[in-house]
Amino acid sequence: MPVKKGQIIEIDVEDMAFGGKGLARIDGMAVFVDQAAAGDRVEARIIRKRKQYAEARVLNLIAPSADRIAAPCPYSGYCGGCKWQFLRYAKQLEYKRRHVADALRHIGLLEEVNVHPTLPADPIFGYRNKMEFSCADRRWLLPAEMGRDDLDTSFALGLHVPGTFHKVLDTEACLLQPDLGNTLLGMVRREMRRSGRPAYGLRSHEGFWRFLMLRHSVAHDRWMVNLITAEEDDALLKPLAARIIEAHPQVAAVVNNVTTRKAAVAFGEYEVPLAGDTCLRDGIGPYEFQISANSFFQTNTRSARMLYETARAYARLTGSETVMDLYCGTGTIAIFMAEGAREVVGIEMTASAIQDARRNCRQNGVDNCRFFAGDVRRLLPTLTMMPEVMVIDPPRDGMHKDVVAQVKTRAPQRIVYVSCNPATLARDIGLLKANYHLAEVQPVDMFPHTWHIEAVARLEAR
Repeated sequence: MPVKKGQIIEIDVEDMAFGGKGLARIDGMAVFVDQAAAGDRVEARIIRKRKQYAEARVLNLIAPSADRIAAPCPYSGYCGGCKWQFLRYAKQLEYKRRHVADALRHIGLLEEVNVHPTLPADPIFGYRNKMEFSCADRRWLLPAEMGRDDLDTSFALGLHVPGTFHKVLDTEACLLQPDLGNTLLGMVRREMRRSGRPAYGLRSHEGFWRFLMLRHSVAHDRWMVNLITAEEDDALLKPLAARIIEAHPQVAAVVNNVTTRKAAVAFGEYEVPLAGDTCLRDGIGPYEFQISANSFFQTNTRSARMLYETARAYARLTGSETVMDLYCGTGTIAIFMAEGAREVVGIEMTASAIQDARRNCRQNGVDNCRFFAGDVRRLLPTLTMMPEVMVIDPPRDGMHKDVVAQVKTRAPQRIVYVSCNPATLARDIGLLKANYHLAEVQPVDMFPHTWHIEAVARLEAR
């Protein structure tokens, strides 16, 4: 039957597509159904129609899948944070492994790849060490809140409706952060409301309160509160910082990032210390890392250890190798590799990350790492070293084709590819397959209840 936008249909969902949506078919046409699980029978409305596919949204759940569970969060389905809460966790892990394997087969054109079962996260709630909450001068209401006249809709502090920049839910609690994070969220919300300063308008670009960022050290159970505002106000913020630390001694640092930029990014143009320290310290395995408000650190500390230990195991170091770490960030993988290598050389575009990498090495007593700041694509051809092992941990877009060519020129004996995107992982390995055999891939779940998956691949020179 023809498929049209606005049409209401009754369909069976047969699979889960990469990107987190259920997959159904109408006369062979793929229909991607948001908030549906494989095995569901649903009534859905077509919200978008393209030549090759359509997108739909569930109106009614007619018959639930055996893999469906009740989502514990009241914002599930409305918040863009974790869209798979309605799926059994064991099934989430199955789909994530399959999405990696399918990408390697269909995009990389690689057959019979050894993709191991996904390493599960533990815990699967309260695992995030960093949360960003947006302020808005208009609160986006849940369906159950529509029509209530007792709600103040002029302020929100919370998470976004998926696919939007201006629709902000007034989120009372997020189950992905530890309990104290939600207590701090509630306290800061109350303080913002009673301050007399307005929330920043995401359309008007006027107002004071912009974001709240919370960071948690898993190793030491200490917290950082980062208040992002449109201007400084020490008279308001310093007493607030003192009250936060007095009420919650686990808070080690309160800082104020100030930004006048219109972009909705929780990153200040400059930072003002308010109370306590200016950094946290957290540990991954035996190593400690200093984390400032704006520095990069893996969001799931416990799963990051599994990821890095897998990468180190796949490197198969004997102590004599030079390791080149492309897109090295703040040096976490390099530090994990250092003990087993003769030397580790890291390249990273962001100069501040290189500074963090060097500091992290000093603090961990690692003296066989060198770091270079610059675009990998342009800097790599200027370096003369020929590493035995290359670690590649690119952004979601994967490697530029010029970097792939440089990797082939360097011809390391082994490549450890760490990926947050199965599609670009498959594409890049496909470009290397004439020179390298893909020996094995280990998916690692860093983000339970989302469709995102990290994977570590081991490639051996042919």
